[in-house]
Amino acid sequence: MGDKAIGVSFPDLGGYAPSDIEFVAAFDIDARKVNRPLGEAIMAAPNCTATFCDDVSEHKAMVRRGPDLDGFTAFMRNQNPERAFQGSPEPALTQAEVTQVLKDSNAEVLIIFLPVGSIEAVEFYVQCALDAGVSIVNGIPVFIVSNPVWAKKFEDAGIPILGDDFKAQFGATIMHRTVAALADMRGVQIDRTYQLNVGGNTDFLNMMDGDRLAMKRESKTEAVQEAMDARLAGDDIRVGPSDYVPWLNDRKVAYIRLEGRLFGGVATNVEMRLEVEDSPNAAAEALAAIRCAKIARERGMAGPVKAASAFIFKHPPEQMADEEAYRQMVAFAEGTTG
Repeated sequence: MGDKAIGVSFPDLGGYAPSDIEFVAAFDIDARKVNRPLGEAIMAAPNCTATFCDDVSEHKAMVRRGPDLDGFTAFMRNQNPERAFQGSPEPALTQAEVTQVLKDSNAEVLIIFLPVGSIEAVEFYVQCALDAGVSIVNGIPVFIVSNPVWAKKFEDAGIPILGDDFKAQFGATIMHRTVAALADMRGVQIDRTYQLNVGGNTDFLNMMDGDRLAMKRESKTEAVQEAMDARLAGDDIRVGPSDYVPWLNDRKVAYIRLEGRLFGGVATNVEMRLEVEDSPNAAAEALAAIRCAKIARERGMAGPVKAASAFIFKHPPEQMADEEAYRQMVAFAEGTTG
């Protein structure tokens, strides 16, 4: 990357740069992506993010047709097909076939970026990874790494895993956590807070189906609650996706408000508006998580990689303050601690 490495989280992590990552396999269900080289497929609709690199033709891995399961819902089938998914007519790979692709491609890490609420589909790919001896980096709020049952399976198999649900590079959750922790540090009594998010990509379109949001809201809410000294009552905190605005495309706009009391019980409040390009904001941390998984594999670790998960993800198996999680993750990458 050299001089073009603007805004990269951890240009060097345990001796690995982002450019050391090689994509060897891919799975999707969309007709515009299946059976195309990855370098072409990632540019195809409904991708609507900003393009900062228009030549990714070196990525030759073919996109295979994965199963729909609960990743392609009736709700999404009834949306504008230009902005939603278009199911491929190709037959879906079976669990055994996906596992074999992972083995044949010598994959080491499987990153999961399925639609929010895809519990069955996530568990399908997690089982394939387990059967293939591949680590997972779970980028979405389906609880795998923070689920003791799944965590134990990977620990018993000697496979390190990271997750769950990316905490974006400079996103609403990290900003919300930081301001809430600062208020606590300065003795401010936080009484109530909200974080309302809107965007125009397929992630936000999918999340208009309220049945898909239970784990997403839990993940984001717990990430904020854990940053505060005292938990708020359920009616005093509201965190999560709020609306879909197509013309925003991949832009995500977050509105954050905290209300509280200063010395003497005098009222105070703070409001913030954060606007980011959603996909690159997550990709920065994905690149860090993949490299942490590689480091953990080289060291023979098994089960959740707790320090890296605490820094990179909203719902890790063990929550930590962000500064402490950062310190422990760097120490892990440098080999000075497990």
